[in-house]
Amino acid sequence: MALQTIEHVAAWRQTLDARRAAGQRVGLVPTMGALHAGHMSLIRRAAGDCDVVAVTDYVNPLQFGPTEDLASYPRDIERDGRIAAEAGAELLFAPPPGEMWPKPPMTSVQVSGLSEPMEGASRPGHFDGVATIVAKLLALSGPCWAYFGEKDFQQLAVIRQMVSDLSLPVAVMGCPVVRDADGLALSSRNAYLNQTERALAPNLYYALLAGKRAVEDDGETDPGAVTDAMAVSLEKHPEFGLDYAAVVDPLDLTRPVRIHGEVRLCIAARLGRARLIDNVPATPPDN
Repeated sequence: MALQTIEHVAAWRQTLDARRAAGQRVGLVPTMGALHAGHMSLIRRAAGDCDVVAVTDYVNPLQFGPTEDLASYPRDIERDGRIAAEAGAELLFAPPPGEMWPKPPMTSVQVSGLSEPMEGASRPGHFDGVATIVAKLLALSGPCWAYFGEKDFQQLAVIRQMVSDLSLPVAVMGCPVVRDADGLALSSRNAYLNQTERALAPNLYYALLAGKRAVEDDGETDPGAVTDAMAVSLEKHPEFGLDYAAVVDPLDLTRPVRIHGEVRLCIAARLGRARLIDNVPATPPDN
């Protein structure tokens, strides 16, 4: 079936309502465009679970800070449409900015606690923008299963909490990180890397693996020692500017006093024009 691209809010609502009225389950994949193999994995997962897959393609200005890359963020709706259709999407919502926000919004959604560490500390207001646009997209799309990648692990936690707190009729589905063969997590911002930087970029993942080895092989239970292992690994490559390395509880994103069960290791760093984030789970050997 050919991909149907929809630009208007009313038409998007009507189309999805009609699909549900026909007894179909809707799978929703919210994106900011610049689709890659990671997005395709979400679409394919949705296609396996649901009767119809709907992808949103909207670069949300609310989640960009004043010094961030909104103006240069890659946009190519036609390319995104081809990729979405190849992965199994039937519907693409690609609204112009004026359709989503005819005037600046006076409402903001904030998820306290989960929004504050890591990305929240480095990018103040970022998750308010994320939660606001995702809440709006879910409200426009109606009851659905919504698919998000674990590469943005903190974002996934924020969205899950928002959906729970607001009793939205949405099942939030987290999907594993998709990586290139050398371990680099797929991201739209990888396009900012030049050839030399791209060759260096997997060292962010290797820093996470250094922390994972400390937990799983060495039995390290001190979160500080684990983040030190991650930082030392990345310091071997001075081209990176480490933003943070963190050990957090996978549910509430707090830092444990000691590591006794599964934790999530998170890292963010700058490399050239790109700001890269990644994460892996780690479980002590006695669990």
